[in-house]
Amino acid sequence: MGTYSLPDLPYDYSALAPAITPEILELHHSKHHAAYVKGANDTLEQIAEARDKDAVTPTGLVGLEKTFAFNLSGHVLHSIFWQNLSADGGDRPEGALADAVDEHLGGFEAFKKQLTVATSSVQGSGWGVLAWEPLGGRLIVEQVYDHHGNVGQGATPLLVFDAWEHAYYLQYKNVRPDYVSRLWDLVNWTDVSARFAAASAG
Repeated sequence: MGTYSLPDLPYDYSALAPAITPEILELHHSKHHAAYVKGANDTLEQIAEARDKDAVTPTGLVGLEKTFAFNLSGHVLHSIFWQNLSADGGDRPEGALADAVDEHLGGFEAFKKQLTVATSSVQGSGWGVLAWEPLGGRLIVEQVYDHHGNVGQGATPLLVFDAWEHAYYLQYKNVRPDYVSRLWDLVNWTDVSARFAAASAG
């Protein structure tokens, strides 16, 4: 059976300072992201064991499926998040992605405000997400609760902003908007544009 693994970062732990300190980045990647990877693998094993023993029950399966979705989505979103960031990031998108932002989200400044508000105001822990919605063939902004709630089915995340406290609290305390503001200085638009091209091509 295939297992999930923690991806290496495309930069070292000090690369995103001062926006994100090395301490936060190391804890976030090596502890929190790693825990989601382990959680996804462990839950898959538990589901397989229950299936092999013909012990799949509605109550047990619901809990295992929810736990698996939580951990797998945490792994997926973090894997995108690391690639979405770069020490050389910032500014704004160009080309086809910029055109799509203009068409679907009212221009870059309107989109930036919407994703900033979505990320800053998500209740409890969660994410702000720019996604491609294939049925409508458009960009949308979503709030993700925890790792997998309140999202359109089939939408592909392109740019994700982590709003869990472990992503910022040691540095920004309870001022989440200040952290979100700094994330814009790190956005790797080359990565986001490549994700957009792949998703919009089907």
